[in-house]
Amino acid sequence: MATRLVQINMKAHDDAALGRFWAEALGWGVDSEAPGVTNLEPVGFVYPDPVAVCVDLVASAEPKTVKNRVHLDLATSSAAHHTELVARLKDRGATLADVGQGDVPWTVMADPEGNEFCVLEPRPVYQDTGPVAAVVVDCADPREMARFWGEAMDWTVHEVTDDLATMRSARGVGPYLEFVRTPDPKSGWNRVHLDIRPYPGDDVAAEEARLRALGATAPDFDRSAIHWTVLADPEGNEFCLLSPS
Repeated sequence: MATRLVQINMKAHDDAALGRFWAEALGWGVDSEAPGVTNLEPVGFVYPDPVAVCVDLVASAEPKTVKNRVHLDLATSSAAHHTELVARLKDRGATLADVGQGDVPWTVMADPEGNEFCVLEPRPVYQDTGPVAAVVVDCADPREMARFWGEAMDWTVHEVTDDLATMRSARGVGPYLEFVRTPDPKSGWNRVHLDIRPYPGDDVAAEEARLRALGATAPDFDRSAIHWTVLADPEGNEFCLLSPS
């Protein structure tokens, strides 16, 4: 049994408006599966496929109070593309952000609702990822996160150090999943989280048990209004285990 990363889930005060921003940023199409939910995926995309990790924006009245522990890194193909993308995103409502990054070659920004993201300088490793270079997760122990997520999913672990761990679909397509060491402690529920999905024919209950055996836990909250499984990784980052597809 195994799972795969299929999408990230982002809370939004105005899911439709924030969805339009991210659709333009990524060059993706916009859809909605229900009121208060805006779905983004590449035009012509057949879900799920590791060539892209989709984005779901879900309406929430909860305020953003701390830096997100999960963010997107956007890929660029040249210095001119980097400059153009930053300028275009500013025109769409993004702002420059200071998260203590210092003097770095990439640009740290925040979307119109304050969600941090990075526009990377051109890097050969990301030349074939599509618009999203990486989904980045802040953590205290990249080695432990690589251990857990490397066993939780069928993605391939590419690099593991004390400061960084990277993974990518076993097919070698789509964005990377990266765990970056940070001193900031986790505070409250993550506004952005990972959604994973088993393969067709797999049993969700058995998959949940397997993930718990690897170190996942079940956050304490009212589950009566949802039909999927919410778990947390060994550092407490919430994620959703969806039904097989």
